[in-house]
Amino acid sequence: MEQVNVLGVENGALTIQLSGDIDLSNAEAFYTAVATAYQATPANVRFVCDELNFIDSTTLGTFVKILKALKTNGHSMKLTGLQAKIKKLFVICSLDSIMEIA
Repeated sequence: MEQVNVLGVENGALTIQLSGDIDLSNAEAFYTAVATAYQATPANVRFVCDELNFIDSTTLGTFVKILKALKTNGHSMKLTGLQAKIKKLFVICSLDSIMEIA
């Protein structure tokens, strides 16, 4: 799946690069890829999103689902490099108050 590229652990965080579009058609595969990588290497998760072009409400829900799983295990999540139009979705939904967006 080209939308999710696990880069490994960098600076103490499992780093995952996202690209293209993540929506209803592939959100479950996105979640599975992240969950599999996290289970193999439990750590804080950092998403590199500078090549992410589009997400929908299903993807927002998937990010919340990932965050809940991480917090249960004492880890955190950070999103970096979001395009303005995507960052706006997180802000409108007040998700920037529960997850770190840089």
